[in-house]
Amino acid sequence: MNDLLNNYAHVAGEDVIQHLQQLAAPLEGIRVVHVNSTRIGGGVAEILNKMVPLMSSLGLDVQWEVISGEAEFYQCTKSFHNALQGMPVEVSMPLRKAYEATNEQTAEKHRQLLTEADVVIVHDPQPAALLKFLPGRKGKWIWRCHIDVSRPYRPVWRYLKDFVSGYDGSVFSLVDFTQVLPHPQYLIPPSIDPLSEKNTDLAVGKVRAVLQEFGIDPRRPLIVQVSRFDRFKDPVGVIRAYRLTKRFIPQLQLVLAGGGATDDPEGDAVLNEVREAAGDDPDIHVLLLPADAHVTINALQRAADIVLQKSIREGFGLTVSEAMWKGKPVIGGDTGGIRLQVSNHHTGFLVSTPEGAALRIQYLLRNREKLTQMGEKARNFVRDNFLLTRQVREYLTIILGMLRGTGERMEIS
Repeated sequence: MNDLLNNYAHVAGEDVIQHLQQLAAPLEGIRVVHVNSTRIGGGVAEILNKMVPLMSSLGLDVQWEVISGEAEFYQCTKSFHNALQGMPVEVSMPLRKAYEATNEQTAEKHRQLLTEADVVIVHDPQPAALLKFLPGRKGKWIWRCHIDVSRPYRPVWRYLKDFVSGYDGSVFSLVDFTQVLPHPQYLIPPSIDPLSEKNTDLAVGKVRAVLQEFGIDPRRPLIVQVSRFDRFKDPVGVIRAYRLTKRFIPQLQLVLAGGGATDDPEGDAVLNEVREAAGDDPDIHVLLLPADAHVTINALQRAADIVLQKSIREGFGLTVSEAMWKGKPVIGGDTGGIRLQVSNHHTGFLVSTPEGAALRIQYLLRNREKLTQMGEKARNFVRDNFLLTRQVREYLTIILGMLRGTGERMEIS
């Protein structure tokens, strides 16, 4: 067992790693290529940064490629993202042409790699059209959708479905996200990496130093939301929940921390909306962090009494499991993948409005014993369900089934 696998064994258990090795043994040397739209920012990039080395350490030949384009391409794919999450967004023909042209150029650039790979895993809508431009491909292609597509805007979904239908299989995070497609669909929730800088244990002194850096009082109650500045994350709603709570708990502090993603052209506008909503309140800390601020995020989540993720649409929300792994109860939006992670009244609370969030914040801050109990349950729940080793196990199972010709039903003991 190599050093990386040993490190995961210390956290997840040796039996978990042995199971991964058993699944990977017949796949040794196969060529797997992941394709997404950014190496920096967002949950997909975070997952791939850790998944690729772990799959490689198990003996697979794994590569990670990124599709990139001009401004029109990102404008188009952001519109896709919004439409798939239910917004009635019309995507113009020029934007669609830019989307297809970028996919065609990327297909040509990586033609040999993509056509000769045994397995290609394409993440989200940005590179979904690649397959159309690679008719001579050798291996199996999987489309992995990380987005909440439970109620997509149908004209945009119909357009994307034409590209996705040609894949050998699709992967969604929840059963509610699945769509009518002519191939097998699999359910794999995302996961966090317990060995990353964002999730390993931190010394108390390091946590205090981060609070001091941003002028946060460690003696006063603190609520934190960590996410990209995206309207679907509802950061302005979090500010409203904070203000409602502060009427009754005047010592309360709020941190809204996050960064941008290279494939999100709307981030700056949303950040400005958040800053305007925060006004000159000295107890609201709006932090625009660089992509590598993992230790800072770790410290903020550990310092928080409660972590929020008040999304109104959410494919999964890695920050939920990150906070729960640190023993924090999470108040999350009653939507999408947050429902998978937050067991209402047990590991946190699910809410639909700022008023509901405010009530739950007040309840937990006034019932510290309940807050602690929820945090303990939350950590155990993540250890059992949402660590990277579980996600890799499920990918290996799908790959093994596809390459060996197994039927659609596969059970993992």
